[in-house]
Amino acid sequence: MSDLPVISVFELVNAFKEVVETALPPCIVEGEISNCRKSPSGHWYLTLKDDQAEISAVIWRSAAARMRFEPTDGMKCLATGSLQVYVARGTCQFSIASLMPQGVGELEMAFRQLRDKLAAEGLFETARKRPLPRIPRRIALVTSPSSAAVRDMIQVITRRWPAARIVILPVRVQGEGAAEDIARGLKMVHRIPDVDVVITGRGGGSLEDLWCFNTEVVARAIVACRVPVIAAVGHEIDVSIADLVADRRALTPSEAGELVVPSARDLRDGLLNTAQRLRQVLRDRLEKVRLRLSAIEARSVIQRPMTLVDQRRMDCELLAERATRAVNLITERHRHSLKHIAASLQALSPLQVLSRGYSLTQTSDGRVLRNADDVKPGDVLKTQLASGVVYSNVASADL
Repeated sequence: MSDLPVISVFELVNAFKEVVETALPPCIVEGEISNCRKSPSGHWYLTLKDDQAEISAVIWRSAAARMRFEPTDGMKCLATGSLQVYVARGTCQFSIASLMPQGVGELEMAFRQLRDKLAAEGLFETARKRPLPRIPRRIALVTSPSSAAVRDMIQVITRRWPAARIVILPVRVQGEGAAEDIARGLKMVHRIPDVDVVITGRGGGSLEDLWCFNTEVVARAIVACRVPVIAAVGHEIDVSIADLVADRRALTPSEAGELVVPSARDLRDGLLNTAQRLRQVLRDRLEKVRLRLSAIEARSVIQRPMTLVDQRRMDCELLAERATRAVNLITERHRHSLKHIAASLQALSPLQVLSRGYSLTQTSDGRVLRNADDVKPGDVLKTQLASGVVYSNVASADL
């Protein structure tokens, strides 16, 4: 038997764990992410690799919750953490406490990822966005009640439209939990009657200060809001996710106040100008009508109305004369035509033949007698002469 000690697998792996976890203190590892996946429990499992080696890594749920972005395959990063040994399987992995993408900051990476995600869903499309009401009944301000931004908005709104009705929904606009506060404020708008438009935002600051307006929860709340939303986050150079999904972006809180209500002075001046133009149009139309009436009044038919009657009477008499002449001419033509037809008929009349010494003999039943054998003795014949009729009895008939 060997003098070497006999230990269990558990003791072996535990010794390995002690050596590994105590030999290397927490460090920053530079590498590329691959085989990245998120478990249903919220942990991230991935592989860190370079051109010479690779190691399994994990980001536990508690650490993942603090991350502003999501790791993806191919991302080069700096991973801060320490080696851990999983005793049950005897495997070693790198437990990541924080992750920093290389070449771009953590917040910038998170901004890009969320922007690309929402853009793919069509939430930035102009067709989805709603127009602002011309004169809103009530304006809801979802912002910090103590900020300079809210004072600027109220001042601009009331100066431009003194009758404006404003309600403030106080929320935090910076720090931990601010995004959830803003989302709740946007949902509360639906419980307030007569709200036609919402402004949410704050004054300028660093990217970290403005970060709550770059979160998905705020973006989703803006999209879900049932009334148009104006986003007024930071200064002109600051563009947030809230600006991109909102129905209208204001470069500053003061500009939001200018966008949400019209200027009473400008509106009044516009109405006065419109009234002036309407009066001028009416005057021009009245002048045109007056000139037309004057021209009509100056016509001879208006000055001497019987002239038109006399003219129409003369026209009627002329037409009557022309009609009489036409009727007489047509009648005369038809009379000559009838005389010619009558003469033709007279020439063809059998009576005209009889006048030259001929006669027409008919039997008693009206048949014209042409042959002697058509009669027999005792028949009564009717003979038509040029003048008169002779009746005779047949004594005999010879051919």
